[in-house]
Amino acid sequence: MMNSTWKSPDYKIVPGTTVVGKWHKNRYSIIKTLGYGATGHVYLANCTNGEQVALKISDNSLSITSEVNVLRHFEKVQGFALGPSLIDVDDWEIMHGKSISFYVMEYVRGESFLTFINQRGQEWIGILILQLLSDLHILHKEGWVFGDLKPDNLMISLHPPKVRMLDVGGTTLKGRSVKEFTEFFDRGYWGLGTRRAEESYDLFSVAMIMINAAYPNRFEKDGRGVLQLKEKIKHHPFLLAHEKFLTSALNGNFVNALQMKEALAKSLSNAPRNKEKITKVTKTKTVTSRVARRNQRKTKKFIKRFSETIVLVAVVCMIYFLYVYSHLL
Repeated sequence: MMNSTWKSPDYKIVPGTTVVGKWHKNRYSIIKTLGYGATGHVYLANCTNGEQVALKISDNSLSITSEVNVLRHFEKVQGFALGPSLIDVDDWEIMHGKSISFYVMEYVRGESFLTFINQRGQEWIGILILQLLSDLHILHKEGWVFGDLKPDNLMISLHPPKVRMLDVGGTTLKGRSVKEFTEFFDRGYWGLGTRRAEESYDLFSVAMIMINAAYPNRFEKDGRGVLQLKEKIKHHPFLLAHEKFLTSALNGNFVNALQMKEALAKSLSNAPRNKEKITKVTKTKTVTSRVARRNQRKTKKFIKRFSETIVLVAVVCMIYFLYVYSHLL
């Protein structure tokens, strides 16, 4: 859920529709919908040269302008791909002089964050999060906060695997109110901070991304805030191995993404010791379970023997009663 919604337009953009730029005259053939959010819809499209691109369209021209400015700013950051490359910005004239704004960006090929983790294993979570924190450090230095940071807005480009941040619609200048958010990854939703655009806001979301990787179906809050999150951490082996790190992130103890990256690297290097901790917990649970099963077996044996005794006593009494009764006759 986001703090704003975008209503679908009256017209439908179906596969095969050609979007023609009013000013640049570039043509884009719509292939399929890639996603939608608070500020518009994103489509996969073909250019006239056959290149596939991502086209975002919205009836809110201010939102389009804002996102385009963010992407243009990112392009000035040398050596880092903080977002998709910007290709084109234009208007699409749909009917009777009415037009809507759109922009075209690089189509990042790869797999979604959770799909990648599911297919390759949870040992990749730490590696990808380290990459993400490196990019966030650069983004924050440039004066921006990503805002709506979640697995859905992360793509893993392959060969070699690299985290790419998508959908800059929620990217906000530091000091302002976060423009877009998704409740599960929002510290305000968990009662752990404000929605002010600051570095710690993104860092909280990073911790929640790790938790989401362990619980792909997510879960609803029960009113206990951080206590509920700590409980979830303790009940999952991977999260438990990084309990101290995650607790610090949830409590906002990291000053910046670089400090958080260093803490995660240390936690990952201590993984063998963390595994011992998990093993002890697991052994304790196993011992407890064995004791419970043993007690259960003892109880069943006692009940069985007690039942047999009762039946035997009843039979003896019946025989004695019949014996006495026959002699009385």
